[in-house]
Amino acid sequence: MNNPISYYKEHLQLYTLEAKQLYKRMTLLSLLRLLTFVLTGLGVYLSFTYWQGALVIGFIGVAVFLFLLSKYNDIKSQRLFKNALATINEEEIRINSGDFHHRDKGLEFQDPKHDYSLDIDLFGRGSLYQYINRTTIVEGSKKLAHDFKANNISDIPLRQEAIRELSTKSKWRQAYSATSSLVNVETPAKQIIDWLNTYKLSIPKAMKFLPIVFSGVTLVLILTSFFKVLDISFLGYWLLIGLGLTGMYVKRINILSANSDKVKDTFRHYAQLLDLIENEVFTSHLLKEKQEQIEEDHIKASVLFKTLSKRLDALDNRNNLISAIFGNGLFLTDLKHSYHIEQWIKEHGHKVEDWFDVVSFFDAYNTLGNFVFNHPEFIFPDIVTSGAVIQAQSLGHPLLNKAKRIDSDVLIDKQQFFIVTGANMAGKSTFLRTISLHIVMANMGLPVCAKSSQYNPIKLITSMRTTDSLTDDSSYFFSELTRLKHIVETIKDDAYFIVLDEILKGTNSTDKAIGSLKFVKKLVALQATGVIATHDLSLCEVEKELNQVKNYYFDAEIINDELHFDYKLKLGVCQNMNASFLLKKMNIV
Repeated sequence: MNNPISYYKEHLQLYTLEAKQLYKRMTLLSLLRLLTFVLTGLGVYLSFTYWQGALVIGFIGVAVFLFLLSKYNDIKSQRLFKNALATINEEEIRINSGDFHHRDKGLEFQDPKHDYSLDIDLFGRGSLYQYINRTTIVEGSKKLAHDFKANNISDIPLRQEAIRELSTKSKWRQAYSATSSLVNVETPAKQIIDWLNTYKLSIPKAMKFLPIVFSGVTLVLILTSFFKVLDISFLGYWLLIGLGLTGMYVKRINILSANSDKVKDTFRHYAQLLDLIENEVFTSHLLKEKQEQIEEDHIKASVLFKTLSKRLDALDNRNNLISAIFGNGLFLTDLKHSYHIEQWIKEHGHKVEDWFDVVSFFDAYNTLGNFVFNHPEFIFPDIVTSGAVIQAQSLGHPLLNKAKRIDSDVLIDKQQFFIVTGANMAGKSTFLRTISLHIVMANMGLPVCAKSSQYNPIKLITSMRTTDSLTDDSSYFFSELTRLKHIVETIKDDAYFIVLDEILKGTNSTDKAIGSLKFVKKLVALQATGVIATHDLSLCEVEKELNQVKNYYFDAEIINDELHFDYKLKLGVCQNMNASFLLKKMNIV
């Protein structure tokens, strides 16, 4: 069994050291660039009277300077990458200690009308999402949240296989996450996709060849001027012609440039992510399928993204005044780059959405693989197609401290309904959420907090935390009735596991008892499976009428004038309630 903490501590130290070494190399290259600049300036000054010599010295100096700058930027990127890796490992150590409430809560994904997400704390402070999520791009976060809420019971073994494989690729996962964390997305992916799908070509086809011919003439003029065959003024006239040609299309180029400037960083970084996906060896069916999705006519998506990224970077150079004047005047660079960018959009723009989806998929699934790696004691449920819905040994809540957590053996057959009673704070609500999270996590393909589990996949629907709505002008009681009606209508069409917590709280106790009894009978008549927690002991009488219903309870004892809980699920009906004791103990009454 792997030791996650040891792994994170070891790699935190390693990446921190490597980042420091790279910083030293950056400092050396900065000094060499400064020296090159000074020597080049001095050389040009001393040979200024002989302009050809000054030009050669200047050319060599600029070439050396640019080479050193390129090396500096490469090492800077490596250092940023190592720092990102160090941050990942540092954060994992922090989260493992229980300190994760500073992370994204995923509040934008909360949906009171969803079948279960609000009731079982999937999102919010201290939620499963906040604890698990390691996504680094917006689309990856959306994909993860979607999977949390999908209620998808098909192809679970395929998801288990993919997540299990990713859990074994710690180095690759961290490299992917570190690279992804450096993505500076100025424009949302949806906006980029919409732009690509609606873009209209505006640069004429003649620009495929004209810049090549124009550049050839430019080179001839430069050589003839250098060897004094023609006067250098001819080059100046030619430059004006080039600027005139570019000016004819400047408005179209400006529009393309304004959009491409916002997306160039996204494509450059996504190319790196796609490259990581393409060059990794996967064995699971789902991961291999995603790899195949990012290849078009035997050309890898990363190569296509790199090509576009270079074109976008080249067009961005027009913002440099010297590059804009001489590049366009002598080589028609804006027209050349704009034409190639438009042709790329024409040929590949329709596939970008699929390629972005693959990047988002791996961002989300890296999170799931990371969760498996962090919890080697959790187990993947055995997926069965018959028998009990859940048959688990030592099932616990995945977010509770394992040193304090009390686990339960659970066996829930199809079309069986549990009624769970118990004192306040005895563990009823935690048990309901434990069962619910087992279902949600198992459906996602994740391991669950148990020693063993056989799981017959089923969708989940709950009513545990109904709220009133001033916006919809509905009372708490009406909101709950609406929710219960939704449950009844939903389970008529498909099999669901129903989790209820103290229903009909908005009415008087007698009416509540009668209504709850009728509702449970209705669910049993519809052959429903599920659990209901209640303080109403009269509801437990239904066990005598219906074989499908079983009573369980969580107990509480008063020992030496102190309240004690064992948090163990027991067969039967609770006899010890504690509200009066707590009121007295806290000097309320």
